[in-house]
Amino acid sequence: MKRLEGRAAVITGGASGIGEASVRAFVLEGTHVVIADIQDERGEALASELGASVVYQRTDVSREDDVRAAVECCVREFGQIDVMFNNAGFVGGSGPIAELPVEEFDRTIAVLLRGVYLGMKHAAATMQPRGAGNIISTSSIAGLAGGTGTHVYAAAKAAVIQLTRSVAVELAESNIRVNCICPGGIATPLTQSVAEQEIPLDVVKKALAAYQPLHRAGLPEDIASAALWLASDESSFVTGHALVVDGGYTAGTPWRRQPPSLTQRPPVPPRS
Repeated sequence: MKRLEGRAAVITGGASGIGEASVRAFVLEGTHVVIADIQDERGEALASELGASVVYQRTDVSREDDVRAAVECCVREFGQIDVMFNNAGFVGGSGPIAELPVEEFDRTIAVLLRGVYLGMKHAAATMQPRGAGNIISTSSIAGLAGGTGTHVYAAAKAAVIQLTRSVAVELAESNIRVNCICPGGIATPLTQSVAEQEIPLDVVKKALAAYQPLHRAGLPEDIASAALWLASDESSFVTGHALVVDGGYTAGTPWRRQPPSLTQRPPVPPRS
């Protein structure tokens, strides 16, 4: 039997990158999926490719009416919502703190934090009467360690981790599990477009491979697999958890790349 046979999920940002990989992985395991995204052409094409078990719903996660409509679409099309995967994101405002426009700050928080809050809110309202459900959000290692993301992105992702923990405590009483995933360097369209000019994917993979102990770039499928595990009964005793999937990056710098002074034993001082 498939791991999520007969269940229904909303996956925001599901038209590309981690979201697309997650949609494909969930469908293979028997899930009905609502792709909630603003990329209409990509989202509709993916839904058409995957068949009757998938529908596309245009969703700007910063707008409450859109998020509510995505959850309602899942219930209307598939009878219920079992999984809410708050995955939609973008890099957002960047640059030195003294030069960062407040409009860019607000826009970034609206997508990366308010979008997660809205997903949790409307999923919980539907899940609580049933006494079952699973909420997953995409955070980042930028929410755990300084210097791994832009200022506002990092702040929003850290907030997602704490919101996950707080909401998990509340919703545990309703048998709803709430977790998040902290990806490291993942080769996605988002990573490709960090610079002003889009970087070829093979160049991105080579650059990312140099940054973590597991000497390869992370792939969208790595995060999709983590989300699938969190959504399944295999993780039934896991809630309030931030699952790090980063190839070991946050564990520390490999010894082979440490300065000689840290990898060699210091000389023993002469005895007097």
